[in-house]
Amino acid sequence: MAVPKKRTTRSAQGQRRSHDALGAAVVTACASCGKATRPHRACTACGMYRGRKVLKV
Repeated sequence: MAVPKKRTTRSAQGQRRSHDALGAAVVTACASCGKATRPHRACTACGMYRGRKVLKV
């Protein structure tokens, strides 16, 4: 099993983890009803996706 020769410093550990933070969720307005929805997903309020009804609401 591999064992590190040197201890990783706090600064090196933080620099490595600097890109791991989650960004804010992207929200767009539904084209048919105007409610906030995530892109590339069916609207939970009206059930529309790309101009057609795909969910029963």
